[in-house]
Amino acid sequence: MRAVVVEELTGPQAATLVEIPEPCGAHPRAEGQRLLVDVHAAGLSFIDPLQTWGKYQNGVPTPYVCGSEYAGVVVEAPADADFRPGDRVGGIVWHGALADRALALPEYTVKIPASMSFVEGAALYMNYSTAWYALHRAQVQPGEYILVHGAAGGVGTAALDLAETFGVKAIAVVSSDGKEEAARRCGADAVVRSDGSWLDEVRALTDGRGVHVVIDPVGGDRFTDSLRALRQGGRLVVVGFTGGSIPTVKVSRLLHRNLTVTGITMDNMETEYPGTLRMVRDAVESLAAEGRIRPYVGATFPLEQSAAALRALDDRVAHGKVVVEVVTPGRVRPEVPPVPRGQ
Repeated sequence: MRAVVVEELTGPQAATLVEIPEPCGAHPRAEGQRLLVDVHAAGLSFIDPLQTWGKYQNGVPTPYVCGSEYAGVVVEAPADADFRPGDRVGGIVWHGALADRALALPEYTVKIPASMSFVEGAALYMNYSTAWYALHRAQVQPGEYILVHGAAGGVGTAALDLAETFGVKAIAVVSSDGKEEAARRCGADAVVRSDGSWLDEVRALTDGRGVHVVIDPVGGDRFTDSLRALRQGGRLVVVGFTGGSIPTVKVSRLLHRNLTVTGITMDNMETEYPGTLRMVRDAVESLAAEGRIRPYVGATFPLEQSAAALRALDDRVAHGKVVVEVVTPGRVRPEVPPVPRGQ
């Protein structure tokens, strides 16, 4: 089968389309549960270019198949799983999605409604599960203000799209005209620019009091101003560090203004609070089935241009989700022979 493989950690240019054997067994994180999917589209996230440089903290050794998220059709499923052959599904795999077939993880997989394309399905689970869980952990209440950093990125656009579901008013932080357009399209009530006096603008938009919640997938040197943007009793949710550096906190800032800073990592939370993954998965799947969310795909690439797709993320020029079409419109999927059972 076709797959995009990285054999050396020299960046996106190392991603090469080659022929490799069919996947055997189960995904390394699936505890022996074999869920095999015919991939129609693969979603990329910030972890994909990081892995090509060897900079992702949970990276895998080379050679490996790229692609952190997928959408496709179930070929094989465990007997006790919620999925059956023929189901349209999408989910996170961390690596392996840029291929004709991929091994998936039942706990990180959702059903995709017929109203949603495979391209949109490849942009669904990772971003929306992260954004939904961030808002859930922040205990947002209807009528509150949220500030979303990296608002034109995958998690950011998902958070903006979810604002209506949670009944909150969203202020987006972006760095360019194109990203501002994307943020407004995804539901931002207001947009401020990271290269301007965004903190003053946020205060003006909130009658000088600040926002209730900050969703921050960026980190870096704006973190302190994010704390300043919170009102008394505000909450900041750490989602990631796409800005490249991990900030530190002077806890006196938290003490005097009654602030809360929390991080989110669902799989770690699952070990202490079983049911976390299912709660998030069920929420995202239900919202998709009800047509209440619509993933924003900023760019699509054919499988042959996967390296260019990775570069778009690495160069920080992408808006929304970057998706690679493994099966492009009007093209018949190459015949992939079935995998003998028991392998």
